[in-house]
Amino acid sequence: MFGIKRNKDTSVIRGLILWFLVTNIMLVLYSLTNPLQMKNRVFQENRCPPSMAGLLQKNVTQIAESQPAEASPAVNIMFMKTHKTASSTILNILFRFGEKHNLKFAFPDGSNDFFYPSPFLCSHVKDYKPGDCFNIVCNHMRFNHQEVAKLLPPDAVYVTILRNPADLFESSFHYYHRTIPLTWRINGENKLERFLSDPQNFYSPEAYNSFYLKNLLFFDFGFDNNLEANDSRVMTNIHNLSKRFDLVLMADYFEESLILLKDKLRWTMDDILYLKVNARKNSSVSRLSPELRAKILEWNGADWKLYQHFHDIFWAKIEVYGREKMKQEVNELRRRNAEMKAICVEGGDAVEAKNIKERRFQPWQPVGESSILGYNMKKEIEPKLRIICEKMLTPEIQYLSDFGVSLWLTSLWGWLKDAVFTL
Repeated sequence: MFGIKRNKDTSVIRGLILWFLVTNIMLVLYSLTNPLQMKNRVFQENRCPPSMAGLLQKNVTQIAESQPAEASPAVNIMFMKTHKTASSTILNILFRFGEKHNLKFAFPDGSNDFFYPSPFLCSHVKDYKPGDCFNIVCNHMRFNHQEVAKLLPPDAVYVTILRNPADLFESSFHYYHRTIPLTWRINGENKLERFLSDPQNFYSPEAYNSFYLKNLLFFDFGFDNNLEANDSRVMTNIHNLSKRFDLVLMADYFEESLILLKDKLRWTMDDILYLKVNARKNSSVSRLSPELRAKILEWNGADWKLYQHFHDIFWAKIEVYGREKMKQEVNELRRRNAEMKAICVEGGDAVEAKNIKERRFQPWQPVGESSILGYNMKKEIEPKLRIICEKMLTPEIQYLSDFGVSLWLTSLWGWLKDAVFTL
């Protein structure tokens, strides 16, 4: 029996090493297919000119014809998609709004992200030429405001979303730990608890994918994720971020966040209807004791400061909006969402991956397991609503394919991921 277990462990280790090597080869190939990256650095001052920004409005006049300019819906949006923060659900909302109104997206080329974890460059955008303008930028990136600003009109609304760092860390550790070589030597059933018992022993800032293990939000925003919470640069960076973003949503108060988003963008309730995307099955979620939560927040001190800062701003915005008005709007959003779920979803709720009937509704899974839920769509749906249902249920990868985005690197990665862990 011991020999069987040892052989199985050896097979997994070999698979992980193979995955690690081939992943790096793919990244090299991706960088070689992106020759404009260095060339475009020469054009650092090429921004979206006001004249071109005006032309973008030609595609969306139909949604604003009967409204004064100050009341027309916002169509120029930068959504900074952070990791493990319900950001994929926001992405689906933006995809549907942009597609409905024929907006121009800045999409990645070859992958579903902008060459993450490298800092964002305009040359990461599919078919980018200096001076190009876009309505919406929303795929995963490591934020670089100077580069992002070149793609958008001056009136673009900058939005992002945060999550309590304790819950984010639990989710991130579960989702990514098999892709982080630092965690491969952690023994025991509860690797998360073992890591938190002595994080410095299992962490090295220079190690491959180590950013997933410490202050992931800080890293996503382009900052040094290894700063200690008491470092003065932490608050300096947070204050600078406050100047960049017009609205910071909270995954922990998702419905209230959407109401604030609707208000900020001058959208309608129809525009923010959603079905939760990329939710995990309950059995895969680690229950965090108060002690573990405290350890996580101490280890991710910069993220905790970031979250607290914008948490206070978030609730100040709700006070201005009005608590009673917010309560009414949230109740209406819940009613409308429940209505759409009853119309669209077979069985009334999300199901495990093995029970999803159509491949187009299969969500991307973490390495080595299938913990992400998806949906089956009802067969008998009114034709007008069927299209809406299909869009609401479509995961990010499939939606990008529908847009015509090349995902050769993502597809290769997915094949490798599945091949290694079915050896």
